Amino acid sequence: MAASLAAGIVVATALWGPGWHEASGEAGAPVVFFFWMTVAATTGFTSAAGLLPLVVMIGLAEVFKVRSLLAHVAAGAAFLLLLYYGTGAIPASYEESIDHPPPPISRAAEVAVAAGAAFGLTYWLIAGRTAGRWRERGG
Repeated sequence: MAASLAAGIVVATALWGPGWHEASGEAGAPVVFFFWMTVAATTGFTSAAGLLPLVVMIGLAEVFKVRSLLAHVAAGAAFLLLLYYGTGAIPASYEESIDHPPPPISRAAEVAVAAGAAFGLTYWLIAGRTAGRWRERGG
């Protein structure tokens, strides 16, 4: 749950961060409210949509004793990118313009990868560092 919360905070920061400097005093109260509502919604979405794949990934990490920070961060980034594309949270953009070409990687995909990296880092800090140690004898 903490890893999903970290991913939610990254997504909310990406969405509300560019306009955060305008939020001061009474005018900033709605921005703070919507920031935390975005965190709650994204955390719930990540937890609900990714429950079964996460159980499988955690099980594999435990069985194969994957303790690498890089492996957890990369797996988290790939997981959330695939999860968001698979559920339609990131629409495929086929926008054509004569003024400028479309970006090779959309902003939504960048945010999903960053959120996944935060997810993997948080999971590694909590449980990934000791993956599979319960199976070691005399340890």
